[in-house]
Amino acid sequence: MILTGSMVLYATIASAFSINAFYTVSGKVKDSSTGRSVAFASITVSGMHIGTVTNLDGEFTLKIPVSPEVTEITISHLGYKCAGFRVDKIDGTIKDFFIEPHSVVLQEVVIRPTDARALVTSALRRIDENYPVIPYRLTGFYRETVRQRRDYISVSEAVVDIYQAPYNSARDRDMFSIIRGRKSGDVKKADTLLVKLQGGPHVSMLLDVVKNRNLLISEESVGLYNFEMVDIVKIDDVSNYVISFKPRENLGFPHYFGKLYISVDRHAITMAEFSLDLDDREKAAQSFILKKPSRLRFNPVNTRYLVSYKEIDGRYQVNYMRYELEFFADWRRRIFRTGYTIISEMAVTSRSSDNVTRIPAGKAFRNSAVLADQVPVYFDDDFWGDYNFIEPDQSIEAAIRRLNRRLDW
Repeated sequence: MILTGSMVLYATIASAFSINAFYTVSGKVKDSSTGRSVAFASITVSGMHIGTVTNLDGEFTLKIPVSPEVTEITISHLGYKCAGFRVDKIDGTIKDFFIEPHSVVLQEVVIRPTDARALVTSALRRIDENYPVIPYRLTGFYRETVRQRRDYISVSEAVVDIYQAPYNSARDRDMFSIIRGRKSGDVKKADTLLVKLQGGPHVSMLLDVVKNRNLLISEESVGLYNFEMVDIVKIDDVSNYVISFKPRENLGFPHYFGKLYISVDRHAITMAEFSLDLDDREKAAQSFILKKPSRLRFNPVNTRYLVSYKEIDGRYQVNYMRYELEFFADWRRRIFRTGYTIISEMAVTSRSSDNVTRIPAGKAFRNSAVLADQVPVYFDDDFWGDYNFIEPDQSIEAAIRRLNRRLDW
């Protein structure tokens, strides 16, 4: 994240699909017991590598290619039974989709390891068995927002082309290019501080902790952590051990704590939720700031990270990543301080392993780039065409409406 930036010109490219070659399913996913919305539920087209996720309000829009092979969409979420809905019974109107909570009966689990560390070690050693060892070409939808207190000051989003390197390659690396993107500009003018997130989709894919094991836990660093089995839950109708982890002692640098979800049957990491220890805020701040005014004090107060995987074609593949950072900024010798929240998220909306090639270096989005500096200010209802995207939640929609009214003047 940087606090100053420069403008870079960028040109978008056209949609890869033909016009009107898809139809749209829209709705809200709800808990069948409580009626509450279910955030971050995974929506996939059965038998195809196409999907999206629900937003904070449980809402989604999914664009599905017209094909006789498409008969059903599947909705899944941690702690719920997978639910299938026939597309020929969805009449095109926005509707509610109810999913049923799923409790795990311990008798279903044949083996319950008592050594949680051994289970984590087993999962790390089985990465080559459980994750792609060939390159994939992914399409993802990426969004980053910056809030000053409760007001949005920036919304940037893009459809992203991703070259995903194999999980067993030490030399090959993920690459990105922007297919189509836009930004809000400043929905609310910031008084003294311009906050920008450097790296864009690079930041999201770094949360693939199975591939980027040095970020969180690797075979070499397992001994530095305490592990405890705290629960068993269902994800995509598969039983998963829930393993909490935290450092065994002060490591001398900022470290993470959280939970790993590991499938009972294959010992694959299917999800990770974690946060950065902020006890030493000065050291933690160095992990986030690239550039800032000398008189500005930066105080991180909360972080949350999430990455989930789905089993596709017999391998677990990255599905959704989300990063949140809350911090205060104040100028020396001033009384008041201002709270900010940065959120970035990316959902993989399609994937293919056919004829995969690397993204040319000249078209690649650099990890030092700022998305907001490379996409235009432009909002239109049909902007994404036939690309899938994450529906904006109500607060983002309200901010965009305010921007549109200003652009119409």
